[in-house]
Amino acid sequence: MRTYYFDVKDGVPKRHRGGLQFPTAAAAIEHSMEMARQLRGDPRVEDFDLYISVVDESGAEIHREHVYKGLDRQKSESPSRA
Repeated sequence: MRTYYFDVKDGVPKRHRGGLQFPTAAAAIEHSMEMARQLRGDPRVEDFDLYISVVDESGAEIHREHVYKGLDRQKSESPSRA
């Protein structure tokens, strides 16, 4: 198992201190996608440029998961009305 770190970035990185172990890079990337889903549902998150950087134990970024990727800011702030 390898250790992966998840940096939440909005200009200033905030690293998950201990890192988490996953059997594959794909599993770590899937975890970042789940983190993004959780952040999307958090009303305290106001930065629509927020992303999670997945960093392997060598320090290389292996994936970048945008929290609001492909979402229009207005659509994510309030439900659409038909």
